[in-house]
Amino acid sequence: MTQTAAPAVPLPIRIPIREIVPWAVFVVLLALIALYFVSAEQGAFAVFANNYVHEFVHDGRHLLAFPCH
Repeated sequence: MTQTAAPAVPLPIRIPIREIVPWAVFVVLLALIALYFVSAEQGAFAVFANNYVHEFVHDGRHLLAFPCH
């Protein structure tokens, strides 16, 4: 007598939200800091004196269509 095996039912994948949330908040915070430096630094609001940050992100500003002149 031959028995046929029942098809395997895939188990749902568990996403550990409590482990992902702190990393997601950290990544969003870093993205907001980068966006600040590319978009607003050395403009109306400046954290650092001189034009070092402006010159460092100058091409990135133009690439992302932020005016700076």
